[in-house]
Amino acid sequence: MRRLEDALGLALLERSPAGTRLTAAGQVVAGWAAEVMAAAGRLVEGAAALRGDEAGAVSVAASLTVAEYLLPRWLTRLRSVAPEARVAVAAVNSAAVLAGVARGEYPLGFVETPDSAPGLRTSRIARDELIVVVAPGHPWARAAGLDAAALAAVPLVARERGSGTRLAAERALAGAGLRPAEPVAELPTTAGIRTAVASGLAPALLSILTVRDDLAAGRLVRVPLTDLRIVRELRAVWRPDTDLPAALRTLLRVARADR
Repeated sequence: MRRLEDALGLALLERSPAGTRLTAAGQVVAGWAAEVMAAAGRLVEGAAALRGDEAGAVSVAASLTVAEYLLPRWLTRLRSVAPEARVAVAAVNSAAVLAGVARGEYPLGFVETPDSAPGLRTSRIARDELIVVVAPGHPWARAAGLDAAALAAVPLVARERGSGTRLAAERALAGAGLRPAEPVAELPTTAGIRTAVASGLAPALLSILTVRDDLAAGRLVRVPLTDLRIVRELRAVWRPDTDLPAALRTLLRVARADR
C-alpha cells in the first residue's frame, strides 16, 4: 500500500494505533480501482468469446452501455454456438455508431439513442431504463422520491453530446416541458460518471444496467422519480444493402434471445 501511495503521491490510509481507515483520497482511489477490476472482468469475459487474433474478424460498433454491459455476455454465448466466430468491437457513442454504419465502416451497430436512423434498418434488441443516482451522503439519498422539475433544476454529471444516454434524458425531460440545467461536468464514460457521483460531485441519470453493482454495494443510491419514467430501446442497426456475415447474423439472434 505504501508503494501505491508513493507512486500516486497521495495518502490513501490514515494509520493509528487503533487501526487504519481510508482517507478521502483513498475512498476515491478505491472507487477507481473497483471500476478497473470490473472493466477487467468484462474484458476477460468478452475476450473468452474471441478466438486467436483479430485477423479475419468481423467488426461491430456499439454504444458504451451496450459494449460494456451487454456485448460481453452476447459474445460469450456466440462463442458457445459459433466457436469459429471472431468479432472486433468498437465502443463509441451512439452518434458515432450511426455515422459509422451509414458510411459502411461497420456492417452492424448497436445504439441506445432515441434518434431515428434514416437509411438504416433497425431491430429492437432490449429495453433499458435511466434512473437517478446519488452518493449515499447526498440529501436526495434520504428522499422518498423526486419530481422531474426538481431534477431538471440541478446540474448533473452527464455524458458528452452525441451520447444516447444524454439524449434520452434530455428528450424525456423536454417531453415533460422541462429544460435541464447545464451539466456540472461532462465525462466520456459511464465508469467516470459513476465514480464522480459516488465521490459526491453531483447526481446523474444513468442506465440501470450500469449501476446495479453499485446499488447493491451501497456505493450509489437510487432516487425514485415520482412523475417520470425514462425508458428507451436498445437497437441494432445496419444498412439495407449490407449482407451481414454469418457470425453477425448469429450475434443478432443471440442478442434478441437475451431480451
